[in-house]
Amino acid sequence: MEQTLNQPFSNVQLELLKVFSHQIPDSDLLDLKHTIALFFAKKLTKIADNVWEKENWDESKVDEILNSKLRKGK
Repeated sequence: MEQTLNQPFSNVQLELLKVFSHQIPDSDLLDLKHTIALFFAKKLTKIADNVWEKENWDESKVDEILNSKLRKGK
């Protein structure tokens, strides 16, 4: 019977480990963190824009969401 090992790293973690197998200056590390944050922020903005258009939202809908309790039971 063949066993499968669970990989502790995601595909993106493995790729980053390969690319950055050496030390980089702290300033470059900060730039990289900023670039990654911008990447995910842009993806999230695109998703939000798609929902906004699909649902025909306007500013009153945003106000409704901001003023609602999003967690139940609290």
